[in-house]
Formats: sequence, C-alpha cells, structure tokens
Amino acid sequence: MNIGVFLLIEPFASVERQLECAKAMGFTHADITDTNSGGSMLGSAGFSPTVSLDENPFEVRRLFEKHSITPSTVCAHAMLLEPSNPGLYGTAEICKAIKFAAAIGIRDVITTETDARSAWAENLNDEQRVLITAEKLYVPIQMAGDYGVRLLLEPHGPVTDSIPLMQQLFETLGHPEPLGVNLDTGNSWLAGTDPVEMARVFKDKIHHVHWKDLSAEWEPKRGTLYGCGFSTISLGDGVIDIAGVCDVLRDRRIESSTLEIIGSEDILKKSVSYLSDNGM
Repeated sequence: MNIGVFLLIEPFASVERQLECAKAMGFTHADITDTNSGGSMLGSAGFSPTVSLDENPFEVRRLFEKHSITPSTVCAHAMLLEPSNPGLYGTAEICKAIKFAAAIGIRDVITTETDARSAWAENLNDEQRVLITAEKLYVPIQMAGDYGVRLLLEPHGPVTDSIPLMQQLFETLGHPEPLGVNLDTGNSWLAGTDPVEMARVFKDKIHHVHWKDLSAEWEPKRGTLYGCGFSTISLGDGVIDIAGVCDVLRDRRIESSTLEIIGSEDILKKSVSYLSDNGM
C-alpha cells in the first residue's frame, strides 16, 4: 500500500510548497485536496493549497511530477443534503472532479454528503437523506463509469457515517461498479461507528483509506460530530483500533491511502512505520 499525505503540511502555503514539504519528508504520494470550481484569491496569492477544477489538469500533474509526487485521489467533498444551489459544492463539481481526474489518470474521486448546515437539511429523516444523496450521486456515478473513474464515499455525514444508511444508499443506487468507499478511521469513529466493523462490512468496496487516530480527549464528543479534519497524533497513540482495521484490510491489497495528520515529521514517519508494522 502506498501511504501518502494530505497537502496541508505548512499553514498558508501554496500547493507547490506543500509538495516540497511532502517530498522532503520522503513521501511519494499525495491527494489533490481542497478542490474548488473557479479560482480563489488566497489560492492565486499562494496562501492556500487549492487546485481549481477549472485549471488545466495536465498543468497540475506536471507540478506534482516536478516534485516526484504521484497524485492518489481528487477530493471533491460536497454538500449533498442541502437544497440544490449553484453557490454550494454539489453534483456539478463532482462531475468536474471526475473529468479532471480522468484526464490525468487518477482513478479515484472522493466525495461525501457532509453534515446538515441548513434548517431544511436538519429536518430530513433518514429515508429522505438516503434518497436525496442517491439522487445527487446518480449522474456522477454514470459519468465515473464512462470515464473509467471510481467515485468513493467517505464517512463524513449522517448517511456515510452510518453502516445501515450506507448499505441503504448502495441498495438505492443498485450497487453500481464505479461506486466505492474511502474509509476514514477517524471520521467513522467520531460519529459513533466502529471503523473495524465498517471496514469489515464494506471491505470489498474500499479502495482508499484516510488514516487518523484520535486521543482520549475526543471521547466525550463521540457521536456528536461528523468529521474532524485532521489528527495531531501518530497512529497507534490514540483510542481508535487502527490495528483492528489493518487486520481486516491486510489482504484487501488496497493500492493507496493517505495520512490525515498534521504535525511534525516524526509524527508522520511514526505513523508510516505503524502501518508497515501492521502489514499495510
């Protein structure tokens, strides 16, 4: 398994600076992160590691190649529970991400529904959440199949953080071949789900993993939050059964994964060693 890093190593730094840091730490893989449609002032000024979906994807690939880093996935986290709105990241942006990834040979695009942000979304019941999420993913899944890309769902909201609701979502969509799972060990645990059980249930659909462990101080918040972004501790130093996830996925032969960890080089390297020691 290739173990990459998120390009958020140095605060308020450009994509190129993040790539320089990743290379200096010995990483050879990284995700294209924080993608957005259209440009951004902070990104243009070099203060944010954003990559616009409207950029020439080949220029982005050349930037990665310049630093001998291979892009593993394109992250296209959406807000699928919200009412359709051109001002919110949604179906249109996921479709752009699929075309972007396919153009430069990236196999996996990662998306999610995100927790409810509006009163309308908060009042949805579980059945409505599954149906709304499925409807907004239907066309992107078709497009992913046509472009030879996989669309992976990451635990990061009330549907994707729930094993039963994720199963319902796959059933509603008819278990299409291009649709898979990006397991996030920290997000699933924080929402109250057992990441080991999630790995076991969706084992055949998992094609990428976001690794993070969380310290005991997060335990009172468990079951109240959907996603925490990044961890600040090494894998194996927290309360999540990372070793148990490794036990389930060891023979899955997943090609790539990403450390969702912000911290010193020592913390990142210790996490890589932990995964290696656990057979990943």
